[in-house]
Formats: sequence, C-alpha cells, structure tokens
Amino acid sequence: TEAVALRAGVAVGTVFRHFPTKPELLQAVVMNLWDQLVTEVDAMVGDPEAVTALFGFCTRVMATGSQHRVVFARLTETGTRVHLGDALTRLLPAVEVLLHRAQKAGAVRDDLRPAEVIALLAAICQEAMTGEWSEEFRHRALTILFDGMRPTAAP
Repeated sequence: TEAVALRAGVAVGTVFRHFPTKPELLQAVVMNLWDQLVTEVDAMVGDPEAVTALFGFCTRVMATGSQHRVVFARLTETGTRVHLGDALTRLLPAVEVLLHRAQKAGAVRDDLRPAEVIALLAAICQEAMTGEWSEEFRHRALTILFDGMRPTAAP
C-alpha cells in the first residue's frame, strides 16, 4: 500500500479511502496492467504492416507477468484466483488477427490455431510467474515457443 501511495504521490490514507482493502487495491493494480496490455495489443492489431506482432504480443505478456509477479502472488494470497489463460482468452479476437497476419506472411505455421497460442503462452507465462524464472530462462522458453510456431521445412 505504501508503494502504491508513493508512486501515486498521495498519502496512504488516500489510497485506503479509494481501496478499503488490499484485495481491492491489488485488483485495481491488475486491472491497470490489463488496460495497458489491451492498449498495446490494440496498437499491434491496428498496424497491418506488423506481420510478426504475434511474437511481440507473446513477449509482452511474458514481460508483464514477470515484472508484476509480486502483485499476482499477493492477489493469490487473498484468495483471488489468478489464471492467465482466462485473461488471455479475452484477447482471442486480437490473437486471431495477429496469428492470421503472421500466417499470411509465412512467419507462422499454417496449422496453428489461436486457442493453441493462448494455451501455450498462458502455460509458459503462468509457470514463469509462479516459478520465479530468471530472465534468461524466460527468454529461452519464448524462443522454444516461437521455434514451434514457425513453419517447418518440408521433409
């Protein structure tokens, strides 16, 4: 609570007036993170020239989860279920656009489906958050995911 008040430039009491309980404060912080991610995804979808934006989207989701791991952990401690897959499913229309664009450009395999992208990304990011993966390990996991998403050479 003190960190939020300091960052907002207000007294701790002001924070408690707006968010009487820590779970309410944590949920507001998560919603702010969500809004930032949605804004970034909307920009990716809005740029038809960004044929590999799907990879940027995956990288951004991983970074957001890792950078704010403590917030998600505290929210879980309050009894609030934090499941990244549920949140990412709400972005399905954007993922569909980014995936289709990448497939059309030949950057991603043709048989990959939006639900698969979401499931794989959610699983990796959820584990990265709860497992406190290092930056190097997170990067390697994304590299392996991206390698699996790319088209393979014909036998």
